[in-house]
Amino acid sequence: MRLLIFFGCCVMLTAATCKNQQQATSNCYKGRLEIKADCMNYTISLVNGTMDTSLIAARWTNESTGKSYNNVFALGSKCNFPSTINEGDEFYFTIDSTTVQNCAVCLLYYPVPPKKLSIKVQQEPCAP
Repeated sequence: MRLLIFFGCCVMLTAATCKNQQQATSNCYKGRLEIKADCMNYTISLVNGTMDTSLIAARWTNESTGKSYNNVFALGSKCNFPSTINEGDEFYFTIDSTTVQNCAVCLLYYPVPPKKLSIKVQQEPCAP
């Protein structure tokens, strides 16, 4: 009887681990840095991946330039975004709302989309 319970627990643990790995993979997106303005006023567009539409602005117009963008958000994770990423660069990311952002950022204004996301840039492409 103990052996049966042990094997049952092993099967459940394996299934839960596989499900968590699938969720992590499906929550990886491809984005492009559209605007790299002073003081980390960055605008990022969703290039590939399906994201909850309530998290991003479907269409936004930069009031300074008049240029419109689709599926964009403002960078919320200003402390850990790589400085090596420039306007037009594409990168992979995950949403990261758990990391605490405690860094000094100037308060210079530049327009950004009304939706803001904290993200973590991935060093390698997302797994299919």
